[in-house]
Amino acid sequence: MDSLGRRKFLSSAVLGTATTVVGASTIGSFAPEAAAAARKLDVEAGAPDPNFVEGRIISLQKGLLMVTSSDRSMHQIHLTGATSVWKLRPTTSDAAKVGDGLYARGVRMPDGTLAADAIWLNIVNLQVHITSIGRNMMHLDHHGDRIVGHVVAGTTAAVYNSTPAVSDLSLLQVGKHAQVIGAWRPDTNEVDLATVYAAA
Repeated sequence: MDSLGRRKFLSSAVLGTATTVVGASTIGSFAPEAAAAARKLDVEAGAPDPNFVEGRIISLQKGLLMVTSSDRSMHQIHLTGATSVWKLRPTTSDAAKVGDGLYARGVRMPDGTLAADAIWLNIVNLQVHITSIGRNMMHLDHHGDRIVGHVVAGTTAAVYNSTPAVSDLSLLQVGKHAQVIGAWRPDTNEVDLATVYAAA
């Protein structure tokens, strides 16, 4: 299987949109993320949002992440007990690992560091074509890139025709399109599936 480049793969993810927040919220409470995504920011059109960081973790100490963004800029992100963390499901800051991709939203401090309200680790939001379905995995096509989607017992859910999320994946069909919210396995073309949106 071909590995996808991190930048190309993560560029397919979309954060801060209603779709992603809804997708993530189907597997747990995401009030802090929803509030952060919905908050009106006074950012000039075309200017980078100073309270948002994307990138990859290059080092971590207790409560402090060092991140390199795709534009090669470096960021320090502070995590606190109040920071909301998502990695396939709501979790704790202990889930963060060197190599993880992340999106973080928070408040920029006077020293230039970001105090994170919320971080999403390895999250992707992909429009895909289902090419095959196995017992615990699905093979997906995302604009010509092959992706392996892993079904995670007790976590993976499906939303059919905008109905509430269910654990029953039997209505997913080969040849159909779907939207996938999941957690990328760094440096691979594999994703752990959180929620699959599809027509029944």
